[in-house]
Amino acid sequence: MKTATLYADWDPKPEFKLGSKDIEGKLTYLGSRVWRHPHVEIVEKEIPKPGPSEVLIEVQACGICGSDVHMLQTAPDGYIFYPGLTAFPATLGHEFSGKVIQAGSQAINKRTGLPYEVGEAVCSEEMMWCSYCRPCADGFPNHCERLQEIGFSCDGAYAKYITVDARYLWSIEDLRPIYGEEKMYELGSLVEPTSVAYNAVIERGGGIRPGDNVVIMGSGPVGIAACAILRRAGAARVIISEPSQSRRDMAIAMGATHGIDPTKVNVADAILDITNGEGAKLILEATGLPSVVWSDVEKVIWEGRALNTTVVIVARADDKIPMNGEVFQVRRANVVGAQGHSGHGTFPRVISSMADGMDVSALITKRIQLEEVPENLVLLQTNREEVKITVFPEE
Repeated sequence: MKTATLYADWDPKPEFKLGSKDIEGKLTYLGSRVWRHPHVEIVEKEIPKPGPSEVLIEVQACGICGSDVHMLQTAPDGYIFYPGLTAFPATLGHEFSGKVIQAGSQAINKRTGLPYEVGEAVCSEEMMWCSYCRPCADGFPNHCERLQEIGFSCDGAYAKYITVDARYLWSIEDLRPIYGEEKMYELGSLVEPTSVAYNAVIERGGGIRPGDNVVIMGSGPVGIAACAILRRAGAARVIISEPSQSRRDMAIAMGATHGIDPTKVNVADAILDITNGEGAKLILEATGLPSVVWSDVEKVIWEGRALNTTVVIVARADDKIPMNGEVFQVRRANVVGAQGHSGHGTFPRVISSMADGMDVSALITKRIQLEEVPENLVLLQTNREEVKITVFPEE
């Protein structure tokens, strides 16, 4: 089968030190400090065979994530942008849905409590938590000490077929009667990024109360999905800050109530004006440029009347934040990091929300075939008009 696989050179920066969980020449938790000169090739690989607890899935749709783009995108010195867990070569792609082709005898469907049947429509978590380490035992699978990630450290879904352990799978059959088969699979591929947004604003950010104001900085797929989630949760004002007009418009269509162009107005002043000086209960940093937006974040907290603001950092970036502790102490504010999407009932809640009408399929702005993945990974390094490019593998 054809796959879109990324290759890169293991060439650690001089200051890099191999961590306890890194594997020399193969795997690191600090990708942007190790991997150099990446390239993507369309290569043939064998169709994988499922083990006793695994499912063979025929991929129906797989979205291109910003992380995929940043694994190919490089700084002037040739090192990749993506800062996290990576092991190359690896087939990319982790935002996917598909149908069950074959299932092991121990591959249990959480929807029915029975082994998976051929034809079942599913989506998958990309974080492969072990369930045995201390973070997993404490209920924090996103921080598993033996974490592997589909499309980052093991082969992903820019392919016709993929095998996944059933523990990471979720049925999307509840979407079929509402949306039909084609749209069901498109929405299924959006469960993963939407769950990243849900984990950030509800689980890590602590959620909101109806009537609260929220701010989302950056309208990539996660930021836009957060608009839908927070509006559904009862936010009075959902304010999106984003330079792209088309992305602001999409965010508003998804649930944002106000859009700000940070290239034309002072963001903090605009937020305070929209909220009549109240500020925001929750601010989501989804730009990947925290050092750029942080002065606006602190001004909203300092000058707004709202106490207990929570700032959630969800975008991945190897970037230092110029944080003024006094602002957070005096205003009783918090900063939290959000990673991943697993646990806490996030995936089933997102699927249930979609089944109840939270249709985020408009995030998909372009549909491509597998052979077009390399050129579109390059396109997304500079193109801000496309929001989610989705791959539909065909053999």
